[in-house]
Amino acid sequence: MAAHDPAALGRRAFVAGTGAALLAGGAAATPAQAAVVDGPLPDFHPALKAALTFPLAWGNSPIRDFRAWRRAARAKVEELLIVGRVDPDRTPYAPEFSGRQQQDGYTGELVTLSLTHHERVRAVLLTPDGPGPFPAVLLLHDHGAKFDIGKEKLVRPWYDDTRLASAQGWSQRYFSGRFVGDELARRGYVVLCADALGWGDRGPLGYDQQQALASNFYNLGSSLAGLMAREDARAAGFLAGLDRVDPGRIAAVGFSMGAFRAWQTAALSDDLAAAAAVCWMTGLKEMMAPGNNTLRGQSSYYLLHPGLPRFLDFPDVASIAAPRPMLFFDGGLDPLFPADGVRSAHEKLRAVWRSRHAEGRLHLKTWPDLGHVFVDRMQDEVFTWLDSVLL
Repeated sequence: MAAHDPAALGRRAFVAGTGAALLAGGAAATPAQAAVVDGPLPDFHPALKAALTFPLAWGNSPIRDFRAWRRAARAKVEELLIVGRVDPDRTPYAPEFSGRQQQDGYTGELVTLSLTHHERVRAVLLTPDGPGPFPAVLLLHDHGAKFDIGKEKLVRPWYDDTRLASAQGWSQRYFSGRFVGDELARRGYVVLCADALGWGDRGPLGYDQQQALASNFYNLGSSLAGLMAREDARAAGFLAGLDRVDPGRIAAVGFSMGAFRAWQTAALSDDLAAAAAVCWMTGLKEMMAPGNNTLRGQSSYYLLHPGLPRFLDFPDVASIAAPRPMLFFDGGLDPLFPADGVRSAHEKLRAVWRSRHAEGRLHLKTWPDLGHVFVDRMQDEVFTWLDSVLL
């Protein structure tokens, strides 16, 4: 490739983005050489952002009846959760239980079940001592670019000594040394926690493999994010059908990607009475800023439903769950979610719940001294909130 070849230079500029001026010997970049900037984003990304008006959002949509709007918004999300065949998936769960062990105030067991027609998934199920039925929590694990453990990030793996050290290290890093699932079970909640595709028993995935996995889902006419959303909604249905569970008192709880999964599941499933999402809520436009993690691809594919931003923003999807009780915690020092994005999302959420005369059911809080964590004092407040809305 000759250095003076204009076509070759254009190709190099496209790949290098902001380095295009250097390739041109320090001269100002031409429009053809500035095809990718900041992130990388296309140089015309402001126009693409401006075109995202979220016309199906409550308040933007011409639908003025809230129940009708919820049906329309959920239908649009469902339409874009492409997983390879027409849903709903009514594959029998066919649970198989094993590994039962008595713990401190609760019993732990493993359950293998069909969350979709594609494959069997192993989850952990914790049941408090005493007579039921009990309130329950669908506990959803984070991403964290750590794939050797999934459900074990939140439930102490009594069944696998080889994962215990990794799980304890993760718990120390993000959860003040606690296993959130075990804490909930001791407080009287049935807890279900399963691996998402790529983690724990369904992995471990390598960090650099995520993009290829997501791409191959698209090549197969499906999406990685769609699969995860479908599985989480089905897991809520499984939990609601257990004899030991009070089907009217089930919440989803998650941290980081698990928080995204929690409010998304509340939007897609009527089996949940509430949801608590810690460290994942923002406005899409505000999050798509130079340097933000979402611009790197990779983990974003677990959250990326093709075409959905042409209709709804993140808080608009979460609002499908209104007016049910919802909690959103964010860290003021969280580098993944700029303050203006969190503020914008909270304003949208508040407006929706207020329109339903249910602002008291919405708990929004930013912890100014905390980053991307779910430490003990945050947990205690979530536990107290769950007690107030489910007990």
